[in-house]
Amino acid sequence: MTTTTRPGAPAAQEEPEPPARGWWWWLGHRWHYTLVGVTGALIFFCLSVTPSLLPRGLVLQGLVSGITAAIGYGLGVLLVWLAGKLSNRPLPAPRPVYRRWLAVVAVPVVGAFLYLGSVWQREVHSLMGMASPSRLGFLAVLLIAAVTAAGLVGLMRILRSAARGSGRLLGRWIPAATAKVIAGLAVALLALGVLNGVVIDGLFAVTDTAFRDVNDETEPGLAPPDDPLRSGGPGSSVSWASLGNQGRQFVAGGPGPEELLGFGGAGAQRPIRVYAGLDSAPTSRDRARLAVRELQRTGAFQRDVLLVITTTGTGWVDENAVVPLEFMYHGDTAAVALQYSYLPSWLSFLVDKERAREAGRDLYNQVYAVWSRMPPSGRPKLLVFGESLGSFGAESAFGGADDIRNRVDGMLLVGPPNRNTLWREYVADRDPGSTEILPRYEQGATIRFARDPATDLDQPATAWGTPRAVYLQHPSDPIVWWAPRLAVSRPDWLREPRGADVSPDVRWYPFVTFWQVTADMAFSTGVPAGHGHSYGTAPVTAWADIAAPDGWTPRRTADLIAVLSTPDE
Repeated sequence: MTTTTRPGAPAAQEEPEPPARGWWWWLGHRWHYTLVGVTGALIFFCLSVTPSLLPRGLVLQGLVSGITAAIGYGLGVLLVWLAGKLSNRPLPAPRPVYRRWLAVVAVPVVGAFLYLGSVWQREVHSLMGMASPSRLGFLAVLLIAAVTAAGLVGLMRILRSAARGSGRLLGRWIPAATAKVIAGLAVALLALGVLNGVVIDGLFAVTDTAFRDVNDETEPGLAPPDDPLRSGGPGSSVSWASLGNQGRQFVAGGPGPEELLGFGGAGAQRPIRVYAGLDSAPTSRDRARLAVRELQRTGAFQRDVLLVITTTGTGWVDENAVVPLEFMYHGDTAAVALQYSYLPSWLSFLVDKERAREAGRDLYNQVYAVWSRMPPSGRPKLLVFGESLGSFGAESAFGGADDIRNRVDGMLLVGPPNRNTLWREYVADRDPGSTEILPRYEQGATIRFARDPATDLDQPATAWGTPRAVYLQHPSDPIVWWAPRLAVSRPDWLREPRGADVSPDVRWYPFVTFWQVTADMAFSTGVPAGHGHSYGTAPVTAWADIAAPDGWTPRRTADLIAVLSTPDE
């Protein structure tokens, strides 16, 4: 059947073809950013360049700024969504003029904060005696942040599209509202499953293999000791191979007879060093028992000092905490440590935290069981040391201040993580008027805190009895101050006057400060001694206050610091 046009009727008009749409239209349509979201991203970006505890390089600053900008964008989108749900009518679309005004305002504001960010970074670098970065180079922060934020927002949009598509598919068989909820939960769980089961597990598998290989290595120049007073040496029940990389360094280290003779004169003894690695025995308790047998074999319980150490994640022991006692007591010392992991502390804290607790408790309890049965007049001073995650493990052997007073002769814990149980208890229950940065607990009767032990341990002026326990913590140490609640709650240490090595411009901002301090943790030891998580020779002064031998003087402390500060030739 044909269609005819009536005479005199107007000719049919053809539909005009839509205008050509190039890639720029597709990009603008697909990657349209909401006005409120962009506003939130800009605000969070500006806040992210404010100073935190430690200096930040350009790449790290860009990553931090990108993550926080993406969070700001997400919060802005969430705010609009919530407002739409609470409103009885659709929210009006923002007028184009608002976007133009935002662009006009954003350019000078972002430029000003980039300049201020460079100024703040120069100030933080200067506080720590480090070379300041170029101000012009700070422009790279904006580019890195933009790419990072766009990538994160894009990833979230992909997940949202997947959830919507799944919801439409499920909506064919079940109510639409229910389908949306189920699809959203399914995509979220799938994303978390991929992140946890593939990305994180894969990362852990790679790092586990890498650090296991490092643990099996031996540093150049190290060989099994020919000293029977060292684990891995003649007569030892612990093999040299089982000690691990850090254990081999520990038993091979320390001052020799000539160094002790030069510092303290004639009569020096060879210090005892005992260590049990992960491969030395199958369980933590077995390693502790093995270490105690080594102590008994070497005659450690007949020395003047017996130091029980909880190591960091890799099994590392800070020589600056052990060597001072060996010099102070002219070598009449014994030190014992266990390895519970070969991962670095930050990773061990995520996956091996309970192992640190178990190792600290098992080793101390096994040593104490032998020590406590000895006559008080014939047993050594029993001291405890832990640094970073090691302090977390060392605390685990004790139930509180009274337990410390009853079961140990002295304790030094350096750079305690914010999750330390006893540390948090003492800080929370600190004396009125004292600060979180430098708390005072029970008028300093047993436990004292110090940034600089040379000055802070004299406070308060009340009597400091024995035993003595000390926490060393820098105001700029992110390991001490990082906690998940930092994302939504301002801690006391950011309500108080800032520490001597922290910029007075450091402020707390929701979410932003959390990511800043998280980034600080990654480079907490990459700063000069006396700042961040780098404590240098501070343990020398601390031990001199905790458990100095008879006749020890401040002059001897200064001499020992000079010896330990002299680089090896």
